[in-house]
Amino acid sequence: MSVTADLPEPEVLVHTEGRAGFLTLNRPRAINALTHGMVRRIDEALTAWEHDPAVTTVVLRGAGERGLCAGGDIRAIHADAVAGGSASVAFWRDEYRLNARIARYPKPYVALMDGIVMGGGVGISGHASVRVVTERSRVAMPETGIGFVPDVGGTWLLGRAPGELGTHLALTGTQAGAADALLAGLADHHVPAADLPALTAALTHEDAATAVARFARPAPAGELAGRRAWIDACYAAGTVEEIIQRLTDSGIPDAKETATVLLTRSPTALKATLEAVRKARTLTSLEAALHMEFRLSCAALRSPDLAEGIRAQVVDKDRDPRWTPPTLAEVTEPDTARWFAPGPEGELELPAPPAR
Repeated sequence: MSVTADLPEPEVLVHTEGRAGFLTLNRPRAINALTHGMVRRIDEALTAWEHDPAVTTVVLRGAGERGLCAGGDIRAIHADAVAGGSASVAFWRDEYRLNARIARYPKPYVALMDGIVMGGGVGISGHASVRVVTERSRVAMPETGIGFVPDVGGTWLLGRAPGELGTHLALTGTQAGAADALLAGLADHHVPAADLPALTAALTHEDAATAVARFARPAPAGELAGRRAWIDACYAAGTVEEIIQRLTDSGIPDAKETATVLLTRSPTALKATLEAVRKARTLTSLEAALHMEFRLSCAALRSPDLAEGIRAQVVDKDRDPRWTPPTLAEVTEPDTARWFAPGPEGELELPAPPAR
């Protein structure tokens, strides 16, 4: 038996073919959930290709059939939170730097957002210059369900969605199919999943924009367009409590069901998320949003709800989190304000965004 036979397979497969550099997330059993090592490997590859004239396009994809990336490795975050560690803080520093780098990358960066794309998966695809979804795509920022807040630039993306669609997606964690992702500004093109191999082959020798345009097709009908009226009306309210009241009083079954969903989320995370998305609308750069989100993420790590939410949803899977505090009424303005304040972890340092 050769020595190489015992080596684990890389978590990110990096290779070039023709004019394209390929990044393949390679943890299919975990729906390619991101580890710190994966973030570093992607960054290393982007550094190598940035000044390589032989590479004109970068392509991001996921191994397996289930999705591009289910997010960060939240089991590792749970273990870190329970232990009172700092590994998650170090991970987020590098992850958020990578998110900003992807947004500013000087070559076409094509993200194939097939299947599940959630949390950290949105961070490495949602800021791409070319974002491709398929009829199998399920794009979401489901953080409030685990006592966390949308990060990886999620507040920046959702804060710029039409009307109050971003607020709805941020608070509920609703999964957006292809048409809904396009409507919300989380994707640019729909390509049928069956055409991804041909598109991938074309990207090795064609201009990225030309190749994607040739394979793009209208997306199957979504749900959000038909719900815009009540979403915009209800989520325009000033507080989470008032949003839930408007949803409940609307007389619209889908809206009332949404109110029920919100009442299962972490009350503290809901209030922090609403404020974060609204603050993000006033910011002038992705970097500023990431700076804010780093404070929020570190605050969540110090909060009991993150460990409890991951325990309930992923570790024990009893789906019965015990939030602290348990009700929205018990989450005060000072409680929420502390999430936005600098913490003992220090600040996130990022290169300045390009001048406008």
